Amino acid sequence: MSEEVVEKVEETKAPETDAMAIVMGDEGAAAAPAADAKSKKTRTKTIPAGIAHITASFNNTQCCISDARGNVISWSSSGKAGFKGSRKSTAFAGTMVAQECARVAIAKGMHEVEIRVQGAGAGRESAVRAIATSGMTISVIKDITPVPHNGCRQRKRRRV
Repeated sequence: MSEEVVEKVEETKAPETDAMAIVMGDEGAAAAPAADAKSKKTRTKTIPAGIAHITASFNNTQCCISDARGNVISWSSSGKAGFKGSRKSTAFAGTMVAQECARVAIAKGMHEVEIRVQGAGAGRESAVRAIATSGMTISVIKDITPVPHNGCRQRKRRRV
């Protein structure tokens, strides 16, 4: 009697993968997950507000727009924009980087951004202006450049 129950349970058990469904002859079950996967790909999540991280060093300018949790929505750098060598650190490169980054974020539904600027490079202010002119609303601009409170240990004093 218990063997019959086990056999019935095994017969009604759903296939674990699409390949198993095809092997077992249940083609309808294999087609259903594929349809679900297709509908999931077409849905895009719109994020209304986020954070723009601009890093402007003396050699490069980078921009990264993320949501409030820190997940990256779009990013760009001077090298990605096509600049090489000393042109990567210019104000024009900073403008191009921020425009490209903001364009992708706006396409994903972002319209409000908080800007966090780090570094002392030439592309710093121009990147902030580029985000403002791209159509995004700027809520806050913060400077998060690390500043030493006391700095490194000074070298030994010179004796004359």
